[in-house]
Amino acid sequence: MAHFRLIFLSLACSALLPLYGEETAKKAEPVDLKKAIRTDSLTIPSPGEVMAALNKVAKPSWQSEYRAPIPTLYSSRAQIALNIGGLVADGYIALEAEDSQQIKNIGKDIITLSKSLAVSESVVARGKSIMDFAENNEWNALKEELESTQNEVKLALIQQKDNDLVYLVTLGGWIRGTAVVSSWIAKNYTPEAAAILRQPGIVNFIREEMRHLPEKIQADPLVRTIADKLVEIEALVSFPEGKPPTQEEVQRLHEITSKLVEEISKKKE
Repeated sequence: MAHFRLIFLSLACSALLPLYGEETAKKAEPVDLKKAIRTDSLTIPSPGEVMAALNKVAKPSWQSEYRAPIPTLYSSRAQIALNIGGLVADGYIALEAEDSQQIKNIGKDIITLSKSLAVSESVVARGKSIMDFAENNEWNALKEELESTQNEVKLALIQQKDNDLVYLVTLGGWIRGTAVVSSWIAKNYTPEAAAILRQPGIVNFIREEMRHLPEKIQADPLVRTIADKLVEIEALVSFPEGKPPTQEEVQRLHEITSKLVEEISKKKE
């Protein structure tokens, strides 16, 4: 069923996707795609959506959530896809911090990793747009371009029949976004901020989708690690409405997701 949903997504979006044969285009046209993989009634939120939710109840210092640059050379295609999603989340962090140089650096890394999946042609146009917008501090345009860049990667993967990697891009972004938001909330705890971490249906959906991945991908040690940790993550974000998690529970969520981020970005020997 996951594959059929992605095929429908591809068909719906192919008519909207602009072509990038003209070198004269300074900025790529926006892609009219949704921010996440969808079912009939459920969406995996993009990193930008999760951060926007926190912005409504707090004033985070987003620069404090930066991480060191990650490697851009991996042998596992699953790991590459997960890291592209994580880098998109990093882009949203830099956007919230209004840090143009950081956004440029992340854009370059996204392009480099995309080349490893052979989807770089259309992503390069997005990367150039990110550089232009960052140079001119056009923050609203940058937000749209980050969304379109992630969607550009996904659509290119669908077109080359790497549908399963599309899900991993989304998953990588969700893990990194959750790690960042739970990190800030754990350090600056309020019940109002902690309440935004409630996502029982989303994590249940993520776990179900993982069961539909091909056996080869499910057997990947990194994917297996993520699948195992999602059991505890689901328990931590399944608190009743109106009863937010404690600071200790938020800290535990951060520890699990940040460790997964480290495992995803770690270059395997």
